[in-house]
Amino acid sequence: MHRILMISDNPDRSRGLARDLGDEMACEIHDLYDDAPARPADALLADVEDHSAEALDRLRRILAVARRGAPFVVLLRRDTSRARLFGLALGASKTLCAPFDPARVRDAAGLSRPEALDPCSLRSSEEARQFFSTVFVPDGPVTTRVVDTGTDFIAQAVRDTGIRDWVRAVRRFDDATHQHCLLVTGLAAAFARSLGLGERECHRLTKAALLHDVGKIHVPSAILNKPGRLDAAEMAIVRQHPDKGYRMLAGQGFEPEMLAVVRSHHEMLDGSGYPDRLKQDEIPDLVRLVTVCDIYAALIEERPYKPPLPGKEAMAILDGMTGRLDPAVVAAFRPIATAFTPHFPYDA
Repeated sequence: MHRILMISDNPDRSRGLARDLGDEMACEIHDLYDDAPARPADALLADVEDHSAEALDRLRRILAVARRGAPFVVLLRRDTSRARLFGLALGASKTLCAPFDPARVRDAAGLSRPEALDPCSLRSSEEARQFFSTVFVPDGPVTTRVVDTGTDFIAQAVRDTGIRDWVRAVRRFDDATHQHCLLVTGLAAAFARSLGLGERECHRLTKAALLHDVGKIHVPSAILNKPGRLDAAEMAIVRQHPDKGYRMLAGQGFEPEMLAVVRSHHEMLDGSGYPDRLKQDEIPDLVRLVTVCDIYAALIEERPYKPPLPGKEAMAILDGMTGRLDPAVVAAFRPIATAFTPHFPYDA
């Protein structure tokens, strides 16, 4: 369920709207003059009639903690120039004038009820999840033949459903690793098509994405699915997965390009990545392609400690990683990100 944080200078006045919004999502009221910390939410509303400098400062402090990229809507109970300037000063995503119909408020906050997923998308994503959960298991044999079969299945599913519906379907999964790997694989399949690659090259990129995090099967599930940020010790364990995955597949008949992706998908052009701190030409092209898909997937994923970023914002972060990511690969990935840009992430 989506969660809205409504910041109000008169909680009694705001309760009616919060109750109406709460029919389909949780709406929590935070008193503007309560110094208790506010929790991050999927969307934030300001129902504030006090437009003083103190109110502005208090709202800015709350937003600095609770917004984290989420949409922020200022509700104007009186449509005055001062009220609109107040919203502008706060960097509101949108201002909305009274009367406040719940459907209009949800739409302004980007939380309109998403369209239903078609049965094909649901079935394909579930079958892919079952494949992943049965093949990629500790001490289980991972063969090239089985991986090729899974690769072809996911590539066909993305062609049939489209990348937007694939992402929407995969986001239903609670297991963070399954969700992430299937997101990356779907993005890679769509990326390959967007690049105009032939069947063999499309298969190669999609297969590399499917295998990229195989080493995480050796990371405790309590760490992978932790409902919060990892501490330094936990992060150190997670960072072992590229080497573990490489050692797991080496000598099992996988192509050197696949092994390179498994080992090096966290390497950066400036040498700041891991595990080998590779630089520039030391990082193969196939690795660069999967790395961009991997980072973008992580940005648009929902986690207990962060909302998913809209496609436009996620793409802006990739653009800002100049010197670390291949700019040509990032530019080529833009058509994939464009598939999500017009939609708030819960609709993607």
